[in-house]
This record gives sequence, structure tokens and C-alpha cells, in this order.
Amino acid sequence: MLLPGSGSDHVFVSAAFAEPLGALGIRLLAPPPPAGPGLVPGLWRTLDSAAGPDVLVGGISFGAHLAARWASAHPGRCAGLLLAMPGWIGRPAHSPHGAATAAALAGAAAVRRDGTASTLAAVRATAPAPWVADELERAWNGYGHALADSLHAAALSPAPTVEELRRLGAPAGIAALSDDPLHPRAVATRWAEAMPRAAVVSTSLDAVGRDRAALGRAALLGWLRAAFLA
Repeated sequence: MLLPGSGSDHVFVSAAFAEPLGALGIRLLAPPPPAGPGLVPGLWRTLDSAAGPDVLVGGISFGAHLAARWASAHPGRCAGLLLAMPGWIGRPAHSPHGAATAAALAGAAAVRRDGTASTLAAVRATAPAPWVADELERAWNGYGHALADSLHAAALSPAPTVEELRRLGAPAGIAALSDDPLHPRAVATRWAEAMPRAAVVSTSLDAVGRDRAALGRAALLGWLRAAFLA
């Protein structure tokens, strides 16, 4: 069960994870995110209903944060974690790596003020890679009028604390982008250092631009290392 990032969607999750998981005979579960202020509790309930001792849980960015917090609160209810592009630790306001939070809050405010099309044009001008803007354009249009509320809800949702990460006993693979300023590799390293069984595997914006599955392969390789080589 894998969750999308802030303003992203299940289409990107599928592009990143379906092929790597399928190569190991693992079926991908990637639900569409509920739109609006109920985003976080809706995804939490989805994890409650679908997870089990043979299920991998995780996600991308905000989705990785939420899945890690859920797994920490429900020990023994998943076989492992696939966590891509974590952005910070703990409450966004207290994090030294809050760039992703600031971007999401600014995006929500801009959508309310200027509309989706104008905000997307500004995002395209400043995106760290063209494919990021392409993915957001498709996903944002799918949120419709609930986009700003969805971005706001994700931005204010906390990442796991160090204490929560320490309680994660299941093996975890963490995918980091070596060149993404919104999701620093240093954060992925701090997550792994706090977790009992975790491995970080890096890829890059350029690699994911050429092949979305590069992100899923990095997370899955990290999980395999944590599960079988630790």
C-alpha cells in the first residue's frame, strides 16, 4: 500500500513502483488520494483497512511521512516499508529542512489567490526538473476545486519524530534523490540512522525524469538490503 506525495497522485506512484514490485511478484496497491481537508484521515483509514503482516506500506514524500507514522503506531501490521523522498522529521515548523512544507503552503495560497493554471506556470518556471512540473500539472488538475485544501492539509501534516522512527521494527528501504533541494538526502540518512533496520539508496532527478521506476527501484533495493543483508 503506497501513498502519493503532496499534490501528487496514484498515477505517479504506479509509474514509480508497479514495475519494480511486479518483478518480484508483488502486487501494487496505490489508492487515489481523497481530495480536500480530509486527505490525511482518509489515507490513514486506507492504511488501516488494507495493511497486514504480508503487506509493504510506504509512499513518496508526504505519503512516506504518513505511512511511517502509521507503521510506528501499528507495530507488526506490515512486512516492511518503502519510503521515498522524506522531507523532514517531526513537526514542519520545528524542522531545519522545511523547504517542502513552505513550498506546499505557498502553493496552496497561490492556488487560492491566482488559480491552478497561473500557479502551475510559476511552478514550471522554478521546478528543479521539467518532469516534476509535468507530473504536478496532471495531478493538480485531478484535484479540481479541492486542490488548495489538499495541499494545505499535506503541508501541515507532521513527519515521524525520531522516537517514532526508532519504533519501526520492520525493514525499510529509503529512496533519496541526491539533487533535490526539497527532499534533502541528509533527511533520508537521518531517518535511516534512527530506524533499527533501514537502508538508503540514492537516485537523481535526471534518472527519475528518464524512468519514473528508478525511484521505486531505489526504495525496493533499500528494503531488500535492510531485510536480508542487515
